[in-house]
Formats: sequence, structure tokens, C-alpha cells
Amino acid sequence: MSIAAVSVVDATPRGKIIAAVLVIGYALITMIPLIWIVATSFKSPPDSISYPPKVIFQPTLEGYVNLFTTRSRQTPEYIESLGPPKTWYDALVRERNMIITGPSRFAGRYMNSVIIGFGSTFLAVFLGTLAAYAFSRFRVPLKDDLLFFILSTRMMPPVAVAIPIYLMYRELGLNDTHLGMILLYTAVNLSLSVWLLKGFVDEIPREYEEAAVVDGYTRFQAFVKVVLPQMRAGIAATAIFCLIFAWNEYAFALLLTSGTAQTAPPFIPIIIGEGGLDWPAVAAGTTLFLVPVVVFTVLLRKQLLRGITFGAVRR
Repeated sequence: MSIAAVSVVDATPRGKIIAAVLVIGYALITMIPLIWIVATSFKSPPDSISYPPKVIFQPTLEGYVNLFTTRSRQTPEYIESLGPPKTWYDALVRERNMIITGPSRFAGRYMNSVIIGFGSTFLAVFLGTLAAYAFSRFRVPLKDDLLFFILSTRMMPPVAVAIPIYLMYRELGLNDTHLGMILLYTAVNLSLSVWLLKGFVDEIPREYEEAAVVDGYTRFQAFVKVVLPQMRAGIAATAIFCLIFAWNEYAFALLLTSGTAQTAPPFIPIIIGEGGLDWPAVAAGTTLFLVPVVVFTVLLRKQLLRGITFGAVRR
């Protein structure tokens, strides 16, 4: 069957229905692990390890309570001597013969991820936009060599540069600091930002800027008022990719942070070792960890779709 024949078949109503069913089925299959994680976060510890796995269960917030609190096991007599529970989550924990001894460290690690992830994303996109415009519009000596060098920094695995960065950060006092992690993630994401955004700038006709200059705009004003609005889709797509890397990065965060600036990825596995294996708490931490990226992507979904298809139809 020729390509033209396939196109005709695909264009029929029956072909569209089959394609839609296949796409929806594939999407549901890929969503099964995420749905299972979210469901596990609302299970009790016994339900989370039951066999066969329970699809229908009594929802509980115990996993989220355990995620944000530290607990210790006590005798029923001691718990009874404390009097009635003061809050609903205190009562929930006491059902397991445990008492809450204080807050956990997850909230602080989660906020570190927000600060470092969004901070590095902003810097990478800001600097990448300026660099991409310069490479696209100006005569830069050794432009191809510089672009290749920028791209090559993305090729190095974290293991190859982790020790030198650790030693350098130790001398500069940047170990376990928000600034150090933001600068590192910005440097790693900058190559992706420059290359992606340069492609978007290349697709914008130069005539628009020339017309703005003729109307009395400076080069910078033409960039801000003419080029940037047309780059919004590309900036949104680039920001999402940069945020996903900074949000999920594990190796550098594990080596360069331990307390003050530690992010959520190195901390979530620690939950497994604190007070035994608590699958609902681990699932709750994973679920909450997914929320900012999902929300950020949903808010920028229109610009993301435009960015992905930008330049597909050449002028």
C-alpha cells in the first residue's frame, strides 16, 4: 500500500476513530503507573502491601500525615494516658499505637526543589534568550564552534564532572547552598536553552525588526517589543524542559547537598529508611513531587503546543 493510499485511509471517519482509540489506549496504559502511585498514597499501610492488590479500598490521608510528621511507637497504655487526641491527624496516627513527635523534613526539601528548580529555569531561559538572539542576528566570530562547545557541555555525564564541581564548590563555599545549585542547574540547562531558542529566533523574519527600526525603535526595543512576543511559545516550551531537568535531577543534588539546600529527589528514598517501609508515605511524596511540574505544564500547554509546531510550515 502506497503512502498516498495510507493517507486516504487515515483520513476516513473510520480511520480517525481507530487512531483515536489507539491514542487513548496508549495514553491510559502509560498513565497506569501514575494512577497506581496516586491511589497508593491514599491507602493505609496494610492495604498498600495486600495481595492481591486492592483496587477498592477505604481512602485515608495517613500516607500524607506520615510524610509530613515524625512518629514513635508507644504502648496503648501510654497513648491512653495522653488523653483524647487534639487533631484529626493525631487521632489517625494513634490508631497505629504511635504518637507524633514533630514535623518531618519533607516540607523544607520540597521548598528547596521549588526555589532551585524555578530559579534555575528562569536564569537558563533568560540567558538563553539573549544568547540565542545574539547567535541568530549578529555576526559572532567562530559561531559554529561556540555553538558546538555549548552543546558539548550537555553531553558530559554528571559522574564525569561531579568530583571537580564538588571540590570547586567546597573552595567557594557553595556546597549545600541554594545559589550553588541554581548556578549549576543553570549552566547545565543553558545549552538546551540556547539551541532550542535559537531555532525559534531563526524562524522569525528579520523584516519585522527592520520595520520597527525604521519606525524609530532601537535594536533593543525591537527585540523586546517585536521578537520576544513571537518567542513566547518557544520560551514556554524551553522553560518546561529546563524545569523538568532541574526538578528531577538526582546525582548533583545527592553529592552537593545534605541539609540546607537538599532537594526532594535525594530525600524521598530516605523516607523508606525512616521508621520502616511506608509505601503510602513514599507514594504521597512522589505524588506531591509531580504536582508543580504538572501544573506548570498545564498552565503553559497552549504555548507548548505552539512551540512544538513552530516552524513546521515554512514561510
